[in-house]
Amino acid sequence: MKKLIALVAATTLAATGCAGAGSFGGDGGGKTITVAIVSNSQMADAISLAPEFEADNPDINLKFVSLSENEARAKITASVATGGGEFDVVMISNFETPQWAANGWLTNLSEYADATPGYDENDFIPTLKDSLSYEGSMYSVPFYGESSFLMYRKDLLEAAGITMPTEPTWDQVADAAAKLDQPGMSGICLRGKPGWGEVLAPLDTVINAFGGRWYDENWNAQLNSPEVVKAVQFYVDLVRTHGQAGAATSGFSECGTQLAQGQTAMWYDATSAVSVLEDPTSSNVVGKIGYAKAPSAAKSDNGWLYSWALGIPKTSENPDDAWKFVSWMTNKEYLKKVGNELGWSRVPPGSRLSTYEIPEYKEAAAAFGQVTLDSINGADPNKPTVQPVPYTGVQFLTIPEFQDLGTRVSQQISAAVAGQKSVQDALDQAQQYAEVVGKTYQEGQG
Repeated sequence: MKKLIALVAATTLAATGCAGAGSFGGDGGGKTITVAIVSNSQMADAISLAPEFEADNPDINLKFVSLSENEARAKITASVATGGGEFDVVMISNFETPQWAANGWLTNLSEYADATPGYDENDFIPTLKDSLSYEGSMYSVPFYGESSFLMYRKDLLEAAGITMPTEPTWDQVADAAAKLDQPGMSGICLRGKPGWGEVLAPLDTVINAFGGRWYDENWNAQLNSPEVVKAVQFYVDLVRTHGQAGAATSGFSECGTQLAQGQTAMWYDATSAVSVLEDPTSSNVVGKIGYAKAPSAAKSDNGWLYSWALGIPKTSENPDDAWKFVSWMTNKEYLKKVGNELGWSRVPPGSRLSTYEIPEYKEAAAAFGQVTLDSINGADPNKPTVQPVPYTGVQFLTIPEFQDLGTRVSQQISAAVAGQKSVQDALDQAQQYAEVVGKTYQEGQG
């Protein structure tokens, strides 16, 4: 059996550099399939189970390059966009997939799926499948899918006499946070860490909820409009007044730890967080968490739509073997394998409809399964805002420029969360960045 090589990046890597800091085993035989993967708990589980794939495929040697989210985006984008060819499999999202497919950078996976008995592409949750498709074919397949929802300590709310609705408003959440905030326990945890996939993910859903938008129909930037200013001021005030310490450096992982270790009463973030919160090996609050849909204001159904998915770059020299691994990691049997071997709370959620029919998973997901499914199904990337917009995407804009634009804007927001500048000043600077991008689209329409 081939040994599993896991290259784990522990430091920031240059986008054109070599990834990896340390390896485990590897006898060098057979074909090597190099997999660029984002480092989080579900992906770590996949790496731990991967020797079983190698045992069944002795001619394939897996090499994982595991990176933090921001590092992964930079490294994978640079490699695929330039045809670098370092990776046979890349972990990407519904942001990159349709754009990269249009550029001809990705392999059509529907053709592989159709030729793979039992794979059942139509079992993927429809909104997720559509978001990973281009011209009717899937160019990446979901490892897990997520929306966003509010997570809260049922016991603490009950003790405080607070009843959380299944579809709360942001005002109700803010009121609860004020009542629950106490020494050693923040009222709520919210991301403040820079990154378009960090602070902007939850914040954009708040902007949408408050009636804001990035651009009007004619690509005029709207980031310092009254609606956006109100939304961002609300978010910054909430996290600065009743949020966690060090909010400007808190991302998904940091807030997850806060809630799992009993240091915050509420958290608004990804539905995939249940894999940490409901796992007794990582959480002190198993069974104590309630789940509610993404809070509303002027707009409801504000949950985002996101997937970490696997794609095969056109530059891969071994696409058939790459698909063997991709299909193994995203098929129905893998989900059952995780449940049976690692625990049903650790099953990658939100990808397949059939997952929600597995008796053991239904039992394990009783508190969060239905609200997760409803949130994913309710997300509408084609109509994310109250007023019409020329872009698609709930928590991001599906345009190539958003990686840079979102990063720049997120840095301004994070500075406001840190108290280094006012929300108005941050948004005035963000508006200038957005205007530059908007003009390129206006010129293209002219």
